Amino acid sequence: MTNYGFVIDNRRCIGCHACTVACKTEHDDPIGVNKTWVKYIEKGDYPNTNRNFSVMRCNHCDDSPCTDVCPVTALWEREDGIVDFDPERCIGCKACMQGCPYDALYIDPETSTAAKCNYCSHRVDSGREPACVTVCPEDAIIAGDMENPNTDLSQTIADEEVQARKPEKGTEPKLYYVDGDEGSITPGSTGREEHYMWSDAPNQVETHGAAREDFDLQKAAESLAESDVSLNASDDESARADGGHAHGGGGCGCGGNCSCGGECSCGSDDQVASDGGYSTEANTGATSEKKNRTAKAYELLNEEARRVYDIGESHYESWGWEVYSYTMTKSISAGIFLLPALLMAFGLLEPDVTLMGVSSLLSAVFLGLTGVLLILDLEQPTRFHWVLLRPNWNSWLVKGAYIITAFGGFLGLMVLGWLLGAALVVNPIVLSIGSVLAAATAIYTAFLFSQSKGRDLWQSPAMPLHMLTQAIVAGAAATALLGLVGFEELVTPSRLVLAGGLVVHLALVASELFTPHQTEDAEEAAARIVRGRFATAFWAGGMALGIAVPLVALALSASPVVVALAGVATLVGLFAYEYCWITAPQTISLA
Repeated sequence: MTNYGFVIDNRRCIGCHACTVACKTEHDDPIGVNKTWVKYIEKGDYPNTNRNFSVMRCNHCDDSPCTDVCPVTALWEREDGIVDFDPERCIGCKACMQGCPYDALYIDPETSTAAKCNYCSHRVDSGREPACVTVCPEDAIIAGDMENPNTDLSQTIADEEVQARKPEKGTEPKLYYVDGDEGSITPGSTGREEHYMWSDAPNQVETHGAAREDFDLQKAAESLAESDVSLNASDDESARADGGHAHGGGGCGCGGNCSCGGECSCGSDDQVASDGGYSTEANTGATSEKKNRTAKAYELLNEEARRVYDIGESHYESWGWEVYSYTMTKSISAGIFLLPALLMAFGLLEPDVTLMGVSSLLSAVFLGLTGVLLILDLEQPTRFHWVLLRPNWNSWLVKGAYIITAFGGFLGLMVLGWLLGAALVVNPIVLSIGSVLAAATAIYTAFLFSQSKGRDLWQSPAMPLHMLTQAIVAGAAATALLGLVGFEELVTPSRLVLAGGLVVHLALVASELFTPHQTEDAEEAAARIVRGRFATAFWAGGMALGIAVPLVALALSASPVVVALAGVATLVGLFAYEYCWITAPQTISLA
């Protein structure tokens, strides 16, 4: 069976941007967005410098996360391996942008739908090659059938050492690079600049008025040193003709700019960067090899790898305030029904038709707000019903939509039963069914986030439990407020559940943010929450106001007013945490 892929031969690419221009012309793309673009990386110090070009685009993965998460099958894998896209079906939910680890998708400003490279499928269907392949003057872009051993693409993959971007994601990408450069393939190995050569590349962070994250060169060097990438080639390339003196891992810390002529006296045992970067003491003991390798990595990144031309990234904060607000309203909706329902179902609270009616009504109100926020987040809000009418059952957006619809219908029946005075409202079986629907409403988002493979921090296995815990905490905080308006029987259980839930919530936060992470991107996202751009919101809002203050208040007093105030503080803090958790991973560079 045909299985199309790409090879980019970096030995041939001259960075002419013909592929970018041809792609925009072929698809009539507006200014400011690109299906194909070229990233420039410069290495070395004058006069021993070189520039590397890397063509970036969709990887047409064999296991494409964007097609799984798309709720309306606007993205799909064709039988020939091409991941194609239909803008007429797209609702603009931006889930595909969260799922793609390569930042290959963007929102078209003219159509308000997602878009990406589709391998020029219309040309392939008529027997032609993609426009970028045809126009490349150096034949640096090779397209073809990976299953046919006689194609240039298959022969190149077989004969040359090729690299793919982020194969550890399990997406099985089909875009390979000959002589792929670490600075291009790994986004975190080079920092994003404010300005590039003859152009500026504003990104969505700047558009939203937020500050650009600083590039942590030391952290990137340590990560590169711990990888299995060979660093010896960089030493060979930087060796000078003035007697073989290498400005690299062996000793000179002058950054390759000294005129020592091979007799460097600036500290052969101490690796010191003049800009205040990485330094080691005398390389002795068991750690000397690691220090040497980290020092080499630091020089490789600092002196030989600079991103000098790129485009603005599309993924920054594509899920904004609507999403972290919707997770909050959804938690309240699920929790404010779940807590009294479980207490009555297990006989811990006397059956009360009025209480269940009021909690069902409030739950329905917050569930309605959840739906409004979800629709507001769509780029094509008039198409929101397509999630139910044109479902892709692999997507947790679809499963979640049906769960919310079922829970909303159940709540409507509960409110109707309350108004009619039906005792069935507090029947244990009915309450158990409602509790299952409420728990599913709380938890499903965790599985949606797990489909977002571009966001490593969201891949936490504890997230389903954490989503349920947040719903219970939010429910306890909300029911604590009901204790002030005539439902005094809720004060004591709300106080106990809120205190216990906050302790569990704190433990889960610690496990997700302060334990070692499997990837550098997850580690960096966690670092930005606890000590970076989001530290104030996390510590002051999520931890102090959202956990510490309520726990102290609950421990000191059982007064309905104090319990209610603790609930308000909890809700504010929970919202601050949701903001950090959802926004921070979206600030990590993917391309």
